[in-house]
Amino acid sequence: MDELLSDFLTETIESLELVDTQLVDFEKNPDDSEILRRIFRLVHTIKGTCGFLDLPRLEALTHAAESLMGQYRDGAPVVGDGVQTILLSIDRVKSHLDVLGETGVEPDGNDNDLIEALSRLANASNSADQFAEQPHEAQGAPLDPLEAAFLAAPGPDDPIEPPTAQPSAEISLATNSVSQNNKAPDLGEDAKKPKSSSGQVGNPPAIRVQLPVLEGLMTMVSELVLTRNQLMAISRDREESEFHAPLHRLCSVTAELQDGVMKTRMQPISAAWQKMPRLIRDLSKDLGKEISLEMSGEDTELDRQILEQIKDPLTHMVRNAADHGLETGPERQAAGKPANGIVRLNACHEGGQIVIEISDDGRGLDVERLKQKALEKKVVSETELATMSDAQVQQLIFHPGFSTATEVTSVSGRGVGMDVVRANVELIGGAIDLKSTLGKGTTISLKIPLTLAIVPALVIAVGEERFALPQRAVRELVRVNKRANKIEHLNGALVLQLRDHLLPVVGLSDLLGVRPGEVPEEGYVVVTEVGPYCFGLLVDEVFHTEEIVVKPMMGALQDLVHFSGTTILGDGSVIMIMDPSGLANSVAQADIGDLAQPVQIEEEVDETILIELLVFEAESHQRQAVPLSLVSRLETVNLGELEQVNGQYLLQYRGMLMPIRMLCGPPPETGKMSMLVFEDRGFRLGLVVSQVIDIISDRMDIDIEARRDGYLGTAIVRERATEILDMSHFMSVEHPKSLERIPADGSVDRKRLLYAEDSAFFRNMLVPIFKSAGFDVTVCEDGETALAAATKSAQYDLIVTDIEMPGMDGFSLARSIRELPHQVKTPVIALSAYDAPSVKNRAQEAGLFDFVLKGDREHLSDAVGRAVKSKELEAA
Repeated sequence: MDELLSDFLTETIESLELVDTQLVDFEKNPDDSEILRRIFRLVHTIKGTCGFLDLPRLEALTHAAESLMGQYRDGAPVVGDGVQTILLSIDRVKSHLDVLGETGVEPDGNDNDLIEALSRLANASNSADQFAEQPHEAQGAPLDPLEAAFLAAPGPDDPIEPPTAQPSAEISLATNSVSQNNKAPDLGEDAKKPKSSSGQVGNPPAIRVQLPVLEGLMTMVSELVLTRNQLMAISRDREESEFHAPLHRLCSVTAELQDGVMKTRMQPISAAWQKMPRLIRDLSKDLGKEISLEMSGEDTELDRQILEQIKDPLTHMVRNAADHGLETGPERQAAGKPANGIVRLNACHEGGQIVIEISDDGRGLDVERLKQKALEKKVVSETELATMSDAQVQQLIFHPGFSTATEVTSVSGRGVGMDVVRANVELIGGAIDLKSTLGKGTTISLKIPLTLAIVPALVIAVGEERFALPQRAVRELVRVNKRANKIEHLNGALVLQLRDHLLPVVGLSDLLGVRPGEVPEEGYVVVTEVGPYCFGLLVDEVFHTEEIVVKPMMGALQDLVHFSGTTILGDGSVIMIMDPSGLANSVAQADIGDLAQPVQIEEEVDETILIELLVFEAESHQRQAVPLSLVSRLETVNLGELEQVNGQYLLQYRGMLMPIRMLCGPPPETGKMSMLVFEDRGFRLGLVVSQVIDIISDRMDIDIEARRDGYLGTAIVRERATEILDMSHFMSVEHPKSLERIPADGSVDRKRLLYAEDSAFFRNMLVPIFKSAGFDVTVCEDGETALAAATKSAQYDLIVTDIEMPGMDGFSLARSIRELPHQVKTPVIALSAYDAPSVKNRAQEAGLFDFVLKGDREHLSDAVGRAVKSKELEAA
C-alpha cells in the first residue's frame, strides 16, 4: 500500500468517527447550521479525495450522502429517515475502508440500495412545500470561503475539462490544504488555524509518526532505563565516587526522556469514547428507550496499547447499562423518575492509575433475583449463598455464563460478556469493581495502569528467589515476628491483626510451592490490593522499589498464572514479574478464610503529606517515632558488649566507638535489644529501644510542642499519640562538631541558605541538616516572607523552598526570585511531598536547580553539594 493511500485511510477513519458524533448531535438539533456545516465539509473532503485516488465506489456513495447533506444545509427540512440513512451510508463506507486497508483495492459490487435511498430523500426534501416557500435568503447560511472552495471541487457527475497549461497544484492530505500558483485561497481566520487530526481547530502543530518508529523509541528508552538501573546498583556500593554527579544527571535526563516518549504513546480516552454517542443513539431506537449520554474526563490520557484493549469492554458495559440497567419510559415514570434515562462515563487519574466509571440511573441489581439465577445455574450452592453478603452476590454477574436477562436480544442476554470484560481488564493489570443500589442504578469502576511498558515495582524474595511486584497493587508493608505483628491461625487460615481488622494472609512460598505449609517466624507482609479485595502476601525479604522494563512471557511460561512477564534488575539479574490479578485469583481459591468479602482497611490518608516513619516502643511502653530517612541501619545489639565511661554507654561498632542512648530505660546486663543507628559524615549514634513496631506512612502534624529536649513534639500516628524524635539534638549533644563543616584548609566556611517551609515538622527536621552542611540558615514560614528576605538581603548561596505552601507557592517564589538581579544566579532547590511527572515538569520550567522528595535525604545532600559546587564554579 502506497503512502498516499495509507494517509487517506488514517485521515478518513478519524473523520468518519467525528461525522458519527456530529450526526447524532444534528439529529437532536436539526436547526444548528454550524453542526451541519462541519458535517458537510468532512463528507465533501472525503468525496473529493476518493475521486483523486480513483475510488469510484466510495466516491459515488459519499457523493450521494453529500447531496442529501447539501439539501439540509441549504435549508431543506429533515424528512423520513434522512439521518438514519446517512449513518448507514457512513457504516458502509467504514466497511469498504476496512477492505481497502487489507487488500489495497475497493470491494467489488455497488451501493445502489443506499444511493437510491439517499437520492429519494434528497428529492423529497427538495420538493417539500415548506422548503419551496422559503425566501431565497432563508435557504441556509451564506457560504464562507472554505465552503466555496469545497463546492468548486469537481464531483463524479461533473464534466472533466481538458487541462490547460498552468502550474501544477500541490495536494497535501495531511493538512487537507490546496495551493495553486504558490498562493492559498483566503479561507477565513478559522480555516487558517492549525487543525488536529480529528478536524478540530487547535493550537499546537502536529505531525504523523509511524507506530513502528514510536515502538522503536520506546524499546530504546527501555534499554536506557535498564542501563541506568545497572549504574545505580553499582553506585550504591560506592559511598564516594566522582561518578555520582554525572550519574544523577543521567538519571534526570533518562526520566525526562522516558516521560517524553511516554507522552507520544498517550492518547486521550475520548479516542475510545467517540463511538459512544452513536452507540447510545442506536440503542435508544432499538430498545425504545429515551437515553442520554453524559461524558466527563474525555481529556484523561492513557497508553495507546491499553486504550485499544479497553475499547471493547467499554462498549459492552455501555450496552449493558442501556439494556439491563435502564428501565423503559413508563417503568421509570411509574417509579417517580424522568422518562429519560442517563448513562454516564467518567475518567480520571487516581493514585498512578486511570479510573473509568460507567454508571446509570436505572433499576440497579436485584440481589434476590441474582440469588435465584445463581441457584438455577448452579453457580453456588444454597449453603454458600446463605453466607454471602449482598456485595458478594452482586459480584456473581462476572461469573461465566451468568445473565439476568429474561430474553435474548441483539443487544445482550446470551450470558456472555461480563466475565470476558473482567478477563480483558485483568489481562492489562487492571481491576474491576461494581456497586449497585436497587432502584437507583449501577456503577462499574475500572482501575487500569497508565502504561504497560515501564512500571515501578517492589522487589521481594522467597528463599533465594527474587520477584517484582507492581507497586500499584501494594498498599503498605508490615514487618512481622514473634513479638510484634505476629501472624495467627484462625480456623486453619493465616491472619494478621492489622490495626482494627483481620487481614487474610497467604505465604508466597505456598503459592509457588517452595516451602508448602511452612510459616516463617519472621518476614514481611505485603498488603496487596486488587480491585475490592485486600490480602497479605507473606515474603521472606523486601528490598527496594525500582522502575522495571516489562518483557512479555515467552513460550511455555505464558500459562503461569502468577506471573505477567520478566524484567532485568540493575545488577543484571533476570526475575519474574508477579501478576497481582493472578495472585488474587489463586488466593481466592485457597482456603484462607472469607477472602471473597472485601477486607475493609481504614481510609488511606492524603498522600501529598505523607512521610515514612520508623515507629518503636521506648521506656514505659511509650510510642515514639523517627523519620525513616534519617535511620542508617537497624541492628540487634548484644547488651553484654556495651561499655560505660563516665556514665555514658559506648559500643565498639565497625572499628570505632559509638555513643549509645538508652531510650528503653536502664538495660539488663545481658540479652539482646533493637538499636537504631544514625550516621552523618562519619559521626555515628545508636539508640537502643524496647521494641521496633513498624515502618508506616502517615500524616505528620505536630499537635503538641515538645516540653523536653530531644523531641520535636507529639503527633497522632495511626490513631496513637506518638512522640517524634529530634535527631539533630541527640547528634549535637553526642557529637558537638557534627554541626560544623570544616574545610580541608581548616577554616570554617559558613555559607548562607534561605529556606522557605510552612511545615514546622520539616523545618525542625531539615534545618539541622543544613546547618551541619555548613550553612547559616534563614528560615521563612511562607513564600511571601522568603521573597521579602531575598529582596532585602545580600546574595544567598542557596535557596531551598517547599512547593506546596499557602499563598505564594514554591513555583511562584522561584520565578519571583529569578527577577531579583542579585539573586538571579542563586541555585533554587524545590522540595515536595509527592512525586509526579507534571510537578517535575513545572519545576524544570521554573528554572529550578533540582527537585527533591521530602524525606529523600541522600538526594537532598547530593543536590545541596552540587548546587554549592556550581555556585563556586560560577564565582571562579
